[in-house]
Amino acid sequence: LKIIWWDSQGACLFSKRLERGRFVWPAAKEGKINLTPAQLAMLLEGIDWRMPQRTWRPTQTG
Repeated sequence: LKIIWWDSQGACLFSKRLERGRFVWPAAKEGKINLTPAQLAMLLEGIDWRMPQRTWRPTQTG
């Protein structure tokens, strides 16, 4: 996965390779995609952003 990010000062290249598994990639329209910050975080963590599942978090007692 390679991401090119541009701000007013220049470009930044981000690269990540999975040791196993695959990235769940959205369909590209016109050769580019737009992701929300949450979708990008899930993509980088290997979570299927199309069907995220909420996990149960225990409450703290005591």
